[in-house]
Amino acid sequence: MISREVRGMLWGLLGVVAFSLTLPATRAAAPSLGIGFVSLGRTIGAGILAVIILWWTRQPLPRRSDLVSIVITSLGVVIGFPFLTTLAMAHAAASHGAIVVGLLPLSTAVAGVWLARERPSLGFWLTSLIATAILLTFVLQESDGHLGVADAALMGAVVCAALGYAAGGQLAARLGSWQVICWALAIALPGLVVVALVVGIRPQLPAPPSAWIGFAYVTLVSQLAGFLAWYRGLAMGGIARVSQTQLLQVFFTLIASAALLGEAADARLIGYAAAVAVVVALGTRLRIARSSSVIGAAK
Repeated sequence: MISREVRGMLWGLLGVVAFSLTLPATRAAAPSLGIGFVSLGRTIGAGILAVIILWWTRQPLPRRSDLVSIVITSLGVVIGFPFLTTLAMAHAAASHGAIVVGLLPLSTAVAGVWLARERPSLGFWLTSLIATAILLTFVLQESDGHLGVADAALMGAVVCAALGYAAGGQLAARLGSWQVICWALAIALPGLVVVALVVGIRPQLPAPPSAWIGFAYVTLVSQLAGFLAWYRGLAMGGIARVSQTQLLQVFFTLIASAALLGEAADARLIGYAAAVAVVVALGTRLRIARSSSVIGAAK
C-alpha cells in the first residue's frame, strides 16, 4: 500500500506540473493583454468560479480561527504572486523567471517551519541548501552575474508564494485542499473587483489567440485547479517535504518555454536537472518531524 507521505508527494508533483506552465502562459498573455488585465483578470475569473463551487457544494463558513491563515494564503497566492510574476513576465523571458522562482522550495520550507512549526532535520536543510546552490549557480551563469528589475519582482513573488503555500498547506490538513484555495479566492474577490472597476482594467486589443489561451490557463489551472492538487499534497506529505518537488518545476518550465514560446533551452539543462533530481530524492527520504497540529486527514 502506498504510504500517506508518498501519496502526498505524488499530489504535490501533479501540482508542480500544473504550475510549471504558469510563467510561459503568463509570458504569452501579459505583453499582449496588459499587466493589469492579466494579473487582476485571472484572480477575478478564478474567484467567481470559486464562489460558485463553494455555493454549489454548500460549504460551511470557515472558523474564525482559520481566517488569519486564509488571509495570508490570499495575500500570497491570490494577490502577491500573480501580480509580481505578471509584472516580471512583461519584461523578462519565462525561462529566466523559472530559474529565479526555483528558489521557492527552500523559501516554502522556511515558511513552513515558521507557520506550521515543522522541524526539518539537519540533513534536510543541507540537501535543500545544496539544491538551491545549484539553482543559484544556474541563475548567475544565465544572467552573467547581474540581476535586473524583473528579478526583484520574481524574488518578491517567491516570498509571497512561500507564505501562501505554507499557510494554505497547514490549513488544508483540517479544512480541505480545494476549500482552502476557494476561500482564499473568495475572500479577495470583492476587493479585486472594486480595484478593477476603479482603475478601469481592460484588455489591450487586438490580442493574438495565444494570449487568450495563456490567460485561460493561468485563470483556470494556475490560479485554481493546480492548487487543488498542491494543497492536498502539502496536507498529506508535510509542507517542508512536499515543497521540495518544486525543485523540478524550474526544469519543467524551461522545457515548456522552449516548446511553447521558442525560448532557447541550454544543453546544460539536462545536467542541472539530473543533479537537482538526485538531491531532491535524497532530501525527501530524510525524516521531518511535524507538529501534531498539522497532522490530520486531508479532505
